[in-house]
Amino acid sequence: MLPRLLLLICAPLCEPAGLLLIVSPSHPTEGSPVNLTCKMPSLQSSDAQFQFCFFRDAQALGPGWSSSPKLQIANMWKEDSGSYWCEAQTMASKVLRSWRSQINVHRVPVADVSLETQPPGGQVMEGDRLVLICSVAMGTGDITFLWYKGAIGLNLQTKTQRSLTAEYEIPTARESDAEQYYCVAENGYGPRPSGLVSITVRIPVSRPILMVRAPRAQAVVGDVLKLHCEALRGSHPILYWFYHEDVILGSSSAPSGGGASFNLSLTAEHSGNYSCEANNGLGAQRSEEVTLNFTVPTGARSNHLTSGVIEGLLGTLGPATVALLFCYGLKRKIGRRSTRDPLRSLPSPVPQEFPYLNSPTPGQLQRTYENVNVVSGHDVYSLVYYNQPKQESAAAETLGTHMEDQVSLDIYSRLRKANITDVDYEDAM
Repeated sequence: MLPRLLLLICAPLCEPAGLLLIVSPSHPTEGSPVNLTCKMPSLQSSDAQFQFCFFRDAQALGPGWSSSPKLQIANMWKEDSGSYWCEAQTMASKVLRSWRSQINVHRVPVADVSLETQPPGGQVMEGDRLVLICSVAMGTGDITFLWYKGAIGLNLQTKTQRSLTAEYEIPTARESDAEQYYCVAENGYGPRPSGLVSITVRIPVSRPILMVRAPRAQAVVGDVLKLHCEALRGSHPILYWFYHEDVILGSSSAPSGGGASFNLSLTAEHSGNYSCEANNGLGAQRSEEVTLNFTVPTGARSNHLTSGVIEGLLGTLGPATVALLFCYGLKRKIGRRSTRDPLRSLPSPVPQEFPYLNSPTPGQLQRTYENVNVVSGHDVYSLVYYNQPKQESAAAETLGTHMEDQVSLDIYSRLRKANITDVDYEDAM
């Protein structure tokens, strides 16, 4: 009687002995699949039809009761660890249960944390979008990502997600965003930091300012003028170009700020409009024009004016002007030589009396001819003198000067026909 009672009590507990739960793999890692199989070794599949169901900690898995003795869990996570078993139910509603199996899902610690940027290289234009991408080469489960700025480690953002990468976005990059950054990842096994990444925010140059520095309030020709060009904003290095009326004067580079200068020695042609241009490879900017007018010193202006007048006269009057100037110089040279060397001066003509001493008419003057050296072949050239009485009146002095000029012209004309140079004429005297 007693053995039978014990058998009735133990029967329900002994029924699971015919049902077996097989777990593959038996020690899964996070993110990997697990296959569960409910098997009845003592029964053939043709002996009876069964419905199967799998459980974890009293919670049914999958679709519930099914005719398939297998169940696949696509991704196992740390929280999926627990006690698993399966049950089989016959057509007569008899339920068989397997022994429980403990499944522990293993988490892989994060490793090889890195920080990358988009755009790549850590350089971004001011105003553009900047993305900091934190990645881990391995690690399972929920990973917490943190981004830090600067050496002091200012926390920018924290994200927790089941992923090997996470992003932190700066929608509009500014100059203040230029700094060193790093990220940290952890999944319960301690934080793992990345290396430092330097971010450079590239800033186009602003419109430069041109400053002109002169040694005095009113610059004059010959002064050294200093042109200084500076863009107040812009990434370095910056190349500066200097212009005068859109003609390049020169260039200078500023590798670390402060602008650039160009020294210019002024000439009369340097009056006009000046400007400069700044360029750092992100676009060029031109300064406003500065108009400068320089003072020409009096001496230089007089020389320049005299030269211009003479050139104008020569171009307008042509050979007649040349002959006139030559005769004037020749006359003065003859006079000087007569004073220095009386022996070589022209012979004085014999004074003659004029019948009308007070007559102002040039036609009443008497001419005297005197032969000089034979200078070309068999031709004899003559010097012509006009004699007039010595009078104290102003009219007589004026008339004498006019006649003297006529003599010089006559001499010059005859010498030109004979191709006699100035030196030849002086030797002839």
